[in-house]
Amino acid sequence: MAILTAPGLATGLAHAAPVAPAAPAAPAAPLPEPGAKSLEQVRKEIEELYRQAGTATDAYNLAEAETKAQSDKIVEIANLIVAGKEKIATLKNRAGAAARAQYRSGGLPPGARLALSDDPNEFLDGAGRLRQGEKATSGLISELDRTQQDLVDYAQEANERWATLEANRVKQEGARKQIEEKIKAAEGLESKLEAEEKAKLIQLEHEAQYKAQTAWLSTGAMKDVKGSATDAGKRAVQFATAQIGKPYRWGATGPGSFDCSGLTSQAWLAAGRGIPRTSQEQLRLLPKVALKDMRPGDLIIYFDDATHVGMYVGDGAMVHAPRPGRDVTMAGAGSMPIKAVVRPDA
Repeated sequence: MAILTAPGLATGLAHAAPVAPAAPAAPAAPLPEPGAKSLEQVRKEIEELYRQAGTATDAYNLAEAETKAQSDKIVEIANLIVAGKEKIATLKNRAGAAARAQYRSGGLPPGARLALSDDPNEFLDGAGRLRQGEKATSGLISELDRTQQDLVDYAQEANERWATLEANRVKQEGARKQIEEKIKAAEGLESKLEAEEKAKLIQLEHEAQYKAQTAWLSTGAMKDVKGSATDAGKRAVQFATAQIGKPYRWGATGPGSFDCSGLTSQAWLAAGRGIPRTSQEQLRLLPKVALKDMRPGDLIIYFDDATHVGMYVGDGAMVHAPRPGRDVTMAGAGSMPIKAVVRPDA
């Protein structure tokens, strides 16, 4: 069932009016038994479970990104430690060479060598070189001390990074268990439905989206939206819409499946712009724009906790990866509560 007409990317952003949902083909379901949940109640319960799974998915994705960042930093520190040890070995060799050279010169103090020298000029020249050597030796020792302190600092930072890495892994595992628990509960509810009820459930979802989109449009939200996509925005939209029909899978960034922020981050990566991995980080780090200034390619962040994101494609529509059990699809931009609009190519 189409919620909106397909957007024309080459034109402006004049929104299309939503299309009313088709009338149910099947006869009305029998009256529920006293105390039994209505199909609409079941739909809302399933939707809430998937919303909670979406929240956990954002936490999982953030922990995964932070874990990778910490792992990369630990590798970097390890390389610095190796380089530091090699530098210390080089400095020690230089210090040893200086000590051996001094030993070969007899190690006599300057006063004694002046007394033994027949040529005061020769002594003064040697004394100058000696002072230069002492200065170089002092610099060598200072550099050795600094490098050794660097190694101590690197080791401390590595320990702190390991602690953060392990904490992120614990968070990631906790989020994974919560995701699986919520999805299993939602799938359990759906599995109890008959085929006819499952078809009706999908229709109820569409009707709820249609109702929300209609209410949103009736506020005049799209009245002043006339922005045109940039070249990068067009590429991002083309990538996102090309994924329509691919399944949602939490934690996925393609190419065969996506979660909501996996779709938007990969679309913008394909357009030549790396953006944060999660919807919450996209909200936090990308520039916000007013709804009236929205243009194709902008990201619409949904819900108060910013745990869902879609890409605006024009004509009052967006493309998104909805939830487990559903495919990447087009929907009304106002079919869910909008928290903010952000722009990757500001």
